Amino acid sequence: MVFHSLEYFFFLPIVFLVYYFCRQKYRWMVLLAASVFFYASLQKPYLLLVLFGVILVSYFSALRIEKLDEEKPKKKVFVLGVFLNVAVLVAMKYLPFLSENINAILQVLFRAEPLPIPPIIVSIGVSFYVFQAISYLYDVYLGIQKPEKHFGIFALYMSFFPKIMQGPIERGRKLLPQLKQPYEFHYDNMRMGMLLIVWGLFKKVVIADRLGVIVDTVFADIGAYSGIPLFVATYAYAFQIYLDFSGYTDIALGSARLFNIQLTNNFNAPYFATSVADFWRRWHISFSSWLQDYLFKPLQMKWRKWKSWGTVLALLVTFSISGIWHGAAWTFVVWGLLHGIYLAVPVLWKAVMKKKPRKRNAKKKPWGKIFLTFNLVSFAWIFFRAGSFSEALLFFSRLFKGVPGQIASFSSLKDSLEVGLGKFDFALSVAGLSLVLLIETRSWLRKAEPFSRLPSKHLFLRWGIYLGLCLVVLLFPFHQNPSFLYFQF
Repeated sequence: MVFHSLEYFFFLPIVFLVYYFCRQKYRWMVLLAASVFFYASLQKPYLLLVLFGVILVSYFSALRIEKLDEEKPKKKVFVLGVFLNVAVLVAMKYLPFLSENINAILQVLFRAEPLPIPPIIVSIGVSFYVFQAISYLYDVYLGIQKPEKHFGIFALYMSFFPKIMQGPIERGRKLLPQLKQPYEFHYDNMRMGMLLIVWGLFKKVVIADRLGVIVDTVFADIGAYSGIPLFVATYAYAFQIYLDFSGYTDIALGSARLFNIQLTNNFNAPYFATSVADFWRRWHISFSSWLQDYLFKPLQMKWRKWKSWGTVLALLVTFSISGIWHGAAWTFVVWGLLHGIYLAVPVLWKAVMKKKPRKRNAKKKPWGKIFLTFNLVSFAWIFFRAGSFSEALLFFSRLFKGVPGQIASFSSLKDSLEVGLGKFDFALSVAGLSLVLLIETRSWLRKAEPFSRLPSKHLFLRWGIYLGLCLVVLLFPFHQNPSFLYFQF
């Protein structure tokens, strides 16, 4: 069961109705049971067992940390708790990658027989709730967060079904109090929740899945294309991954809003960022803030004696880990390192120039910086999408081929898309993307959330928009119905 499946739209109303009519003291049980059922419906071996292990380790480690008075024993328990959670993540997701690289080293140095390569046991959601568990333990260790005594509430905090698969990575001090708060029906939460769900489906089903056909067609046979088609695939993937992931987030936020629970908004018009640093303040916000608080800042403090170079090293290490977190492949490591380099260059430039930052005109929109940042991010996505490092290099080598080859290549892509996508689907994806860009541009210029002014509009206009979005999602679903891209991470 996934968010854009028919099963989910039977599951969610049933959970809400049971939750609504249930007595307050049992409502957490309804959400926990729904979360367990949702995760179990994926029918992946060991999935619930891994989740239960992370919950047990984090719950009892946090309680033990609170009971200890001396710093050294507290730190030992904290380190042990983090180590066990990371060990679970490595065992579930990274053993094949580690085995392949160990085999390569042994072959070069000793010409030894290769070790057996174990399969990936399970990965769906593991990265997200392991990082959430680490942040919880860190906050308890620092005294920022009191450990949750109620095991059932803590288990719900870790496994709450709207966010367990792809986040957001929620901090305990934000989500735990909401899970304990008495429920009262709020029409605005219901209305906005349903609107977010439909808007997320529109992004995913109507636009992202159709853009995915363009991307998959090119990446399936990179050698057959050059020039313009590769640029088209690059930008199509940039929007595909954004709309796919932000669409999931919208559905997650909307589902949680039905229960009066506010999850972290993971996106804030990231392609309007004026720098790569600004991009990471707008993209996958719960993850980027996790990296900043629990990895970059501690490393920066540790290496502060090296001044700017310490900051650069902290950035490179942080974003290398960011890359490997996304997937067990060197392409992800390179993608992370690229972003680390993007962020490191301004740090070194500022240190060399030693200039004070200029005052910016708040009314002036820096379109040039937005254009540059978008292109830097888009071309880094090539490594993220490529199936291998050699495939990414082939893509770049054919990107700037001569004009005659580009014309033939573009004609080949056009013919392939007419078979795989069709003119109507292509037009629909372009129209949908234009609508999203229009809404996000207006929101960015007005510094307001999308649809924030919709409740003030006329009744017929408001409901016309609601019904129009629903009709488009229902009448034009994409036949392949692919999964969300971030499920693999």
